[in-house]
Amino acid sequence: MTKIAFIFPGQGSQVVGMGKEFTETNEKSKLFLEKADHELSYALSKLILEGPAEDLTLTYNAQPALLTVGTMIASRLADEGIEPDYTAGHSLGEYTALVASGVLSFEDAVLAVHQRGNFMNEAVPAGEGAMAAILGLSNEKIIEVTDAITAKGHAVQPANLNCPGQIVISGTKLGVETACVELKEAGARRALPLNVSGPFHSSLMKPAAKHLEKMLGAIEMSEASVPVIANVNASVVQNSDEIKKLLVEQLYSPVLWEDSVRTMLDLGVTHFIECGPGKVLSGLVKKISKEVEVYAVYDESTLQEVLEASKGWSE
Repeated sequence: MTKIAFIFPGQGSQVVGMGKEFTETNEKSKLFLEKADHELSYALSKLILEGPAEDLTLTYNAQPALLTVGTMIASRLADEGIEPDYTAGHSLGEYTALVASGVLSFEDAVLAVHQRGNFMNEAVPAGEGAMAAILGLSNEKIIEVTDAITAKGHAVQPANLNCPGQIVISGTKLGVETACVELKEAGARRALPLNVSGPFHSSLMKPAAKHLEKMLGAIEMSEASVPVIANVNASVVQNSDEIKKLLVEQLYSPVLWEDSVRTMLDLGVTHFIECGPGKVLSGLVKKISKEVEVYAVYDESTLQEVLEASKGWSE
């Protein structure tokens, strides 16, 4: 039996022009851009479609931009009769998953993640924090090295546990730079700086979490009509109060992406569809399991590939 998970990318996946084909061929897709502009009171749509890239990358722009495009794609799939049995998102992508699962309205979500980005930027202004992907080293060794650097006054810690052999670290700019050097000396195959504007999922985000908690408390959330896999504990959540609590913790806790994918595999998911620009999450899923079918939908041709493939999926 086919079981489908929609998965949504986080920051770093943004690219100028994402979603453009959908807005040119589908009125409903275009409407999401118009709604985002209205809710935010600025032309996010222009940033998405025209850039410049350095402005789109700023966390308070990248977050609503990725949520808008991810929601646009999930909506197109649903309109074509492809709906998820589970949803999950990587970091910011968890909010897009909550829209797809009926927990948050798009309007509330796009404003919430813009404010979330502002809180995160205020906690650590752009350029003062950093993140990097560490390839080919155990989590235990990464913790040992980052703990030692943090103890010397330069905060850095594991932030995203993505797949076997790929862990992202997060912290101060100097902490991450020092860790990259020392982790390569400890045997890491590569240490790659990420295209993000802050030290997400690190202890440096705790001040932002206090503001986020207050903001989320004022937003109406529904029970999830489609179960969501939470970043913080890689478990199924549907209760709105629990979801709010986990979203606050998510800001300063590691993203357990590998465990989240394994949870979905244990639940019988057979098909993963990444909704958003690029193929980052699709690649991670393939590294975690060779047995499932994985698709990335980011333009009309990739949408058509999924629609064609779905004709052979069993009920």
